[in-house]
Amino acid sequence: MSVSLEPGWYVDPAEPETRRWWDGEGWIGAPIPVDVTPPDGPPPAEPEPAATTPAAGPAPDRPTSGAPGGRTGQPAGPVPSGHPGPGWGQPGQPGQAGPWPGQPGQPGQTGPWPGQPGQPGQAGQAHPGHPGQQGPPPGWPYPQWPGRPPVPRPHGLPLASYGARLVARLIDLGVVFLLNVVVNGWFVYRYFEAIEPYLRETMRRALNGDTSTEGLPQIDDQAGGLQVAILLIATALWFAYEVPSMAARGQTFGKRVAGVRALPIDADQPLGFGRATRRWSTMGLPTLLWYCCGLGLLLQFVDAVSPLFDQPLRQALHDKRAQTVVVQLPRNRPDPRTAPRDRADPPGDTP
Repeated sequence: MSVSLEPGWYVDPAEPETRRWWDGEGWIGAPIPVDVTPPDGPPPAEPEPAATTPAAGPAPDRPTSGAPGGRTGQPAGPVPSGHPGPGWGQPGQPGQAGPWPGQPGQPGQTGPWPGQPGQPGQAGQAHPGHPGQQGPPPGWPYPQWPGRPPVPRPHGLPLASYGARLVARLIDLGVVFLLNVVVNGWFVYRYFEAIEPYLRETMRRALNGDTSTEGLPQIDDQAGGLQVAILLIATALWFAYEVPSMAARGQTFGKRVAGVRALPIDADQPLGFGRATRRWSTMGLPTLLWYCCGLGLLLQFVDAVSPLFDQPLRQALHDKRAQTVVVQLPRNRPDPRTAPRDRADPPGDTP
């Protein structure tokens, strides 16, 4: 699943040392070094090549020196043995499908077409004879990435692996569990005290093979209210633990231990409180639905495994809602308190 990026200056995935203008569908304009501050808007349009004025009257065919039969562009001298003959490979030649061999975009050709993403200095150029057209002429196959496309590197950082994200989430859940033991422990004790007679009698009958439900002790009326209070407190503790730290640094305690960080797709900057709240609510609010036959747990499980099935940015459902990606930080990352603040290259992203 791909992500549509807004037009702007981004790091070229084929040339990480350069930055190009992305118009929402393809690269345009010439690249600039990544350490140079780009202009505020798109690059200026390149001048179109001047059209040549045909001479008055039809020009007679002039054979190339040594070309038999007055054909132009044919090799002089005899035809080598095994050669298919004059005119082979020309567009429109009967029995010949496709363009000339060796032209850009053909099998075995290393050079991409002008205007293809990843071609330095050629983006946005029109094909000769077709003003405004990018890529190969009509009817010619468009070249594809050789093999698998490159893995995105948002803001120049590799995407975090699913294992690192899982470790970070398990650590965070452990911290939230300890907070619930301290804050929510008394409510949990009262809840099990209210339903303990019912559970004990049900287990006794099940061990004796008795399936009747007559005469079972009644559950205390306070059990329902205690269950709602427990879920509300657990959700509030999770929100208080995760949202403020994610809004300020893009990291919880678990993410710092695992060396990963959540960043907005469009810029290398803190998430902010609103984006952090949207991100958390997709996975945290279903906690309130745990009492509905485990519906909340099912929704949270689907969200937890969703990065395994998303390409190319490995986003979970909560990442898609907040438009964030999780990246792996370098081990020797400079301290932000001592790093210079006047960065020459503004935030960017690899589409």
